[in-house]
Amino acid sequence: MASVLNSTLNTHKSKLPLEVWAGVECTVNRVREEYFDQLERNGHAMRLDDLDLFAELGIKAIRYPVLWERTAPNGLENADWSWADERLGRLRSLGINPIVGLVHHGSGPRHTSLVDPEFPEKLALYAGAVAERYPWVTHYTPVNEPLTTARFSGMYGHWYPHGRDDLTFARALLGQCRAIALSMKAIREVNPNAQLVQTDDLGKVYSTPKLAYQAELENERRWLTFDLLCGRLNSTHPMWGYLRKCGISEAQLEWFLQNPCPPDIMGINHYLTSDRFLDERKERYPACSHGGNGQDEYADIEAVRVCADGAGGPRTLLLEAWERYKLPIAVTEAHLNCTREEQLRWLYEIWNAALSLRDQGVDVRAVTAWSLLGTYDWTSLVTRWVGDYESGVFDLRSPRPRPTAIASMIRDLAAGRKIDHPVLDTPGWWHRQQRLLYPAVSCGVGEVGRVAKDTRIPSSPSAPLVIVGATGTLGKAFARLCELRGITYQLLSRQEIDIANPASVDAVLSELKPWAVVNAAGYVRVDDAEREPDICIRVNAEGAANLATACARHNVALLTFSSDLVFDGTVSNPYMESDTVAPLNVYGCSKALAEKLVLKVNPSSLVIRTSAFFGPWDDYNFVTIALRQLSAGNTFVAAEDGIVSPTYVPDLVHASLDLLIDRECGLWHLANKSAITWADLARLAAKKAGFNPSNIIALPTQELGFSAKRPNYSVLGSNRGELMSSLDSAMSRYFDECQRF
Repeated sequence: MASVLNSTLNTHKSKLPLEVWAGVECTVNRVREEYFDQLERNGHAMRLDDLDLFAELGIKAIRYPVLWERTAPNGLENADWSWADERLGRLRSLGINPIVGLVHHGSGPRHTSLVDPEFPEKLALYAGAVAERYPWVTHYTPVNEPLTTARFSGMYGHWYPHGRDDLTFARALLGQCRAIALSMKAIREVNPNAQLVQTDDLGKVYSTPKLAYQAELENERRWLTFDLLCGRLNSTHPMWGYLRKCGISEAQLEWFLQNPCPPDIMGINHYLTSDRFLDERKERYPACSHGGNGQDEYADIEAVRVCADGAGGPRTLLLEAWERYKLPIAVTEAHLNCTREEQLRWLYEIWNAALSLRDQGVDVRAVTAWSLLGTYDWTSLVTRWVGDYESGVFDLRSPRPRPTAIASMIRDLAAGRKIDHPVLDTPGWWHRQQRLLYPAVSCGVGEVGRVAKDTRIPSSPSAPLVIVGATGTLGKAFARLCELRGITYQLLSRQEIDIANPASVDAVLSELKPWAVVNAAGYVRVDDAEREPDICIRVNAEGAANLATACARHNVALLTFSSDLVFDGTVSNPYMESDTVAPLNVYGCSKALAEKLVLKVNPSSLVIRTSAFFGPWDDYNFVTIALRQLSAGNTFVAAEDGIVSPTYVPDLVHASLDLLIDRECGLWHLANKSAITWADLARLAAKKAGFNPSNIIALPTQELGFSAKRPNYSVLGSNRGELMSSLDSAMSRYFDECQRF
C-alpha cells in the first residue's frame, strides 16, 4: 500500500509546475584567522526589507542562512537567535518556504574545523537547536557543497584548514557528510518530516587520451557527496580504494553504509567554469593553469574554452544525476558573472533544460535564481577582499537593491508568463565560437555542447538594436561591443536616418522594428557650437526629441546621451542626477534642452550624462592624442584647473547596455570614479605608458584659446547607482586593449 501511495504522490508532484526558487549568497568562509562574510559584505545582514523585495518576485522557496558561525560563534549557550528569528518569521509571513542552511563553505566556529573528529557531532547539536527553535521549518541544507568545500579547504589549500593533500580532503569531505547525516537525525527528532535538500557542484572533467585516467578519477569523485549519503559507497565502489589509499579506514566508510541519509531533493549547482579540460600540452595554455598529479604534469582549464563541441552543460548533468540516483532534483544555483543579456540567457537555458527533462519523466522540481544580491570576490575564490562585485537578480551598486532584468524574468517565470526578449534569440557566449581561447579539441561531448533543442531559436531575424551614429566614437563602440555580446544591431549613418527629420526617423522604425534605439549621434564640437548654435541645437536637441517622439509612438526603448557640460562648475562636490543644470556654453545648452524635451515627450527614455571620453578604438580622444604627442617626443598642453571624471568608453557602453536591458529610464550619470584635472589625466597616462610626465605643460583653461566657456568642475557622481570602475582600473584596461587592438 505504501509503495502505491508513494507512486501516486510522485505522479502528482511531476504534474506540478516547475517552481522558481531563489538564494542569497551567504558564504562565511575562513582563511587562516580571518572570516569572510558575504552577508556583511552585501548588506543583507542589516536589511530586513530585502525580504519584501524577494517576495515580489513570486518565488516559492529561498535558500536561506541560519549559519553556525554567525549565530553561535562562541557556543550554543551564547547563541544569538535575534537575526534568524526576525528573518525567518518574516519569510513565514510572506509565504516563502526557507531552505535553511547551517554551514555554507564554512568550517564552523573557531573551536572546530572540517578535520575536527567532533565536527559532525558539534554541528548536529547546533542543527537540533535550530530545529527546536523553528519547528515549522521543513527543508534544510546542513552543509552546502561538501565536495567543493573539501577540495578548496583540504586539497587546494584556499580555505581553512588549508590542506593540500588527499587525506585532508577526504577527512574534510567525510566529516561534512557525517555532519549532514547526524544533523538531519537531530532535526528529524524535532520534525520527522523535515527534508534534506543536499547541494553540490557536479562539474565534469574532460581530457586528452593520455590523461583519461585522471579525468575518470575526478568524474567518479564528483559523486562522492551523494554516494556517501545514499549508502552506495561499498567495497566494490570505484572510490573505495581511492579513499582507503588516502588514509580513510574501512570503519569510517562503513559508517555511511550503516547510516544512510539520502537527499529528499538533490540540489545541483553548476557553473560554466566547473567543467574542466586536462591537457599535457602545457605550452598551449597560460602558466597559471599548469599543475599535475605527481605522475603527469598538465594544464587544467575551463572546458568551454577549448572543447570544440562545447562542455556538458546543465541538461547533461541533471540527466546524469537522475539516471544515477532516480531522486528528485532541483537546480539550486544558477548564476553567471557576465553582461546582463548573458545572465538572462544562462538562466533561461537552465530553465528550458529543466522543462525538457520533466517532459522526459525526470523529476526536476525547481530552478533557483542565484544569487539574489550578487556575490563578492569569487574571482579570487573569496581568499581576500578585493571588492570585485558580480551583480545578481538585484544590483547593489545603487542606494538600495535595484532589480535588474533578471528580476523581471523571474517574475514572469514564476507567474507562468511567456519569456520574450530579442536578446534571448542569440545563444550565450558559451555556445558561440568566441568562447574558444585555445586550439580547439574534440571532447566527445556531442549534442550536449550545442544549444538544447528547446531553447528558443528564431525562425526569422530577431528585432535589432538600432544604433544611430555610424561615424562617431560612441556609435562604433556600441557596434563593436554588441557584436561581442551577441546583440543583433543595425548601425545607421546620417544618410540612413536623419534624426532632424521626423519622417526619416519614423520610416526607419517602421521598417526595422527595433526593440530599442541608441542615439550615439550628435554635434560634439564644443567650440564650433559657439559659431553655429542653430546647427548644434537642431542636431542635439531637436533630433533627440524627434527620436524620443517616434520611439514612444512605436513602443521602442530609447537610450540617448547628455554631458557634464550641462553644469556650471560652481560646486566642489560631484554633481548628482537631481542637481539643477546651468550650462555655460551652447553645447551644454543643447544637451540640457535635449534632456528636457526627450523626457517630456517620452518619460521612459534612458538619458545618460557622461564626461571626457577616452578609449582604445579611436585616434581622437584626449588620452590617445596626449600619448601620441609624447611618443613623438613632443610636449603636450593640458588644462591645470578643469576637474573632470574621465569615462572609459568600453565601460560606458557596457553599463549603458545593461541599463537599457534592465529597462531603466530617466537621468543616469555614468563616468569612471575619479576627480582629476586634464593635466593630471595626461600625466597619469604618461606614467603608465612609460613617458616622461614632465613633458606635460599645464596651463589655466583661459590660456588655451577655447571659444566656449567650460566649468572648472564637472565631476559626475550618482544618487542612482555607481556602476563604473575606478579610473585606475579603466586606465589599465585601456593599455591592455591598445596592445591587442
